[in-house]
Amino acid sequence: MTGFRDFLTRFRPAVSPGRAAPSGVPADRSAELRAELAPPLALLEQAEAEARAVRERADADAASRRHEAERQAEAMVAAARAEARRVRARTAEQVLRAAEGEAAALLAEAEHEAVAVRERARIRTPALADRVVALVLEDIEAEQERRAAERGHPPEGDL
Repeated sequence: MTGFRDFLTRFRPAVSPGRAAPSGVPADRSAELRAELAPPLALLEQAEAEARAVRERADADAASRRHEAERQAEAMVAAARAEARRVRARTAEQVLRAAEGEAAALLAEAEHEAVAVRERARIRTPALADRVVALVLEDIEAEQERRAAERGHPPEGDL
């Protein structure tokens, strides 16, 4: 890279003012600029190449990490699904046991009530049977009295 002094020399006249100098070869300014800019441009190209390599490595690294993250996510989902199946099975078993316990309690209560109903029926049956027999006999007597009244015979109890 050129220094500041070299930069300033571009602005100096090629010859000192005065009488006309013999003609010389004109200075090639574009060649001088190319020579001056070649080293920084070469460094810039090198920096661009390094940046490109860094981006490519970063892209490859990002793709690798993305792939690993997807693999981990799939493993987590599979584990969660398996755990969900285990939890569902465990919960279903608990609900089934609770339902069986409730059904057994209801059955025991129903059997207890059935025993109580049978006992009440056993106790009440003779009195009810007597009442039914009495009612039936009353109906039979009433029917006989009605038939006798229809035929014109006096009832048997009035004789």
